[in-house]
Amino acid sequence: MKQHFARAGIKLSLLVVLAAGGAFSTLAAVAEPQHGIAMYGEPALPPDFVSLPYANPDAPKGGLLVLGESGGFDSLNPFIVKGQAPGQITALTVETLMGRSLDEPFTLYGLLAESVETDDARTFVAFTLREEARFSDGSPVTVDDVLWSFETLGTLGSPRYHAAWKKIARAEATGPRTVRFTFNTEDRELPLILGLRPILQKAQFQYRPFDETSLEAPIGSGPYVVAEAVPGQSITYRRNPDWWGKDLPFNRGLHNFDAIKVEYFGGAGVVFEAFRAGELSLWLESNPAKWQTNYSFPAVADGRVKLAELPHQRPSGIEGFAMNTRKPLFADWRVREALTLAFNFELVNATLNGGALPRIRSYFSNSELAGDMANPASGRVLELLEPFAADLSPGTIEGYALPVSDGSEANRKNLRAAVSLLEEAGWRVEEGRLVDATGTPFTFEILLQNGADDLIAAANIYVQALRRLGIEAQIATVDAAMYKQRITDFNFDMTHHVRSLSLSPGNEQRLYWGAAEASVPGSRNLPGIASPAVDALITAMLQTPDPTEYRVTVQALDRVLTAGRYVVPIWYADRARLAHDARLTYPTNLPIYGLFPGFYPEAFWIEE
Repeated sequence: MKQHFARAGIKLSLLVVLAAGGAFSTLAAVAEPQHGIAMYGEPALPPDFVSLPYANPDAPKGGLLVLGESGGFDSLNPFIVKGQAPGQITALTVETLMGRSLDEPFTLYGLLAESVETDDARTFVAFTLREEARFSDGSPVTVDDVLWSFETLGTLGSPRYHAAWKKIARAEATGPRTVRFTFNTEDRELPLILGLRPILQKAQFQYRPFDETSLEAPIGSGPYVVAEAVPGQSITYRRNPDWWGKDLPFNRGLHNFDAIKVEYFGGAGVVFEAFRAGELSLWLESNPAKWQTNYSFPAVADGRVKLAELPHQRPSGIEGFAMNTRKPLFADWRVREALTLAFNFELVNATLNGGALPRIRSYFSNSELAGDMANPASGRVLELLEPFAADLSPGTIEGYALPVSDGSEANRKNLRAAVSLLEEAGWRVEEGRLVDATGTPFTFEILLQNGADDLIAAANIYVQALRRLGIEAQIATVDAAMYKQRITDFNFDMTHHVRSLSLSPGNEQRLYWGAAEASVPGSRNLPGIASPAVDALITAMLQTPDPTEYRVTVQALDRVLTAGRYVVPIWYADRARLAHDARLTYPTNLPIYGLFPGFYPEAFWIEE
């Protein structure tokens, strides 16, 4: 068994910090347990709130929700690098100490924990478990389960759990239902990050390794349990009638279906046809052109299927074709800019989306956190960037705009600019091929997953444009398991990259863009970004207690990432386009995050 425990080392590290007289040698004198915690300010809901503002506390229970996905799964352990697990298994079967309200930028309320306690400097956090909390097998959720879960995830779990664990100087039980984590790093988001850690049952892994794939579902404390799992076909979750948390205010009006079934298909087009045939409960349409043309089938006409557009206020995040900068081919910003110029967004958008979707202009488009790339940096944003000016990509400080084409296939203006940049970077055209000084041709592969129809179509248009530059790009499509393995090993040149971002970015930014993650197999830093400015700005963002300073720091970070040209950005949806069974109902008071996990499908119900 590979698991190991290092609490003695953790305690020793705390003593070293205290002896050194660091920032945490003097802890705040008094802290009081609270029902919730916000990243900035106070929670919006009072201790005696009835339900979340976007939930219907009177929603009826019952019925079956059937979802469809392309791909498949070969494991039921979503917490490790190995294997491909169903996307819903964590949210439906496993709980965290606290739960997130989607109607606030980043606020948590008690779930497994009845209270949270921290000090003004957030040098520690303590959680008190609810006495009634139970796993699905009826056994109590204990402080030992919490401590084991944190350490096991932080050492043997997916890399996304490791960074927070390394910031814990001491993890200890301070009472029969209370755990306390003392930090060795200044990071104001840590109490909230730990509040969202999955809590697993220690006893389940007593005789088998945690970090190996398995088709044995984790024993969680959530509203559902896995009733049936057939790899490559389907997985069914059954609502636990004895679920301990069904009467909590945080859960009131949520988790309303008796069962949720997810069926797997070979591609997105096949999933849509299954929905049209009445086999699935809903379909989220990502293509506005198809939204206008593909919904005249009989079930829509006679009212059995309803259509709805649901807006949101969250950032665009980043989505597009990421270049693997670990490879010398993509190390030069001029090459990355040339490849960005060659992507004819206006043509692709018109061809695939009827021109209806806005382009991602920065990582935080559609929010006040966006870095205003159209103008030069000024004020406090400029002050934050100036220490790194010599190493920043052109446009970070001066301003940078994504290229705009005339929409024609020729795209002459942008391709001429791309040729100039490639020549500056040492490339030349020889017998119709772009080659470097040694005669090595410019060739690369675009790795995509089977069933990603719109992305494959966009990539095909892109490949044709690249040929005009003498670049030979090939599209490789693989199944979900192979795709995950290649991404885990960074075995790609260019690939689809998507990162959803919140109104309160925090520690996950290190996982997405931090230099320390760039070389860790399985990390989320797909482009391999290794920038001192990025790392410093993330640190500053996490340490400031001031909301205004936080906002301008995120804006500065956005400028560095956008001008870094790591991803050829595509489009984002400023609303969800939902087609659903007419019996499927949801609250009309949408949260600020819109149709987002935690609201969908948690707050939905069936109205017969």
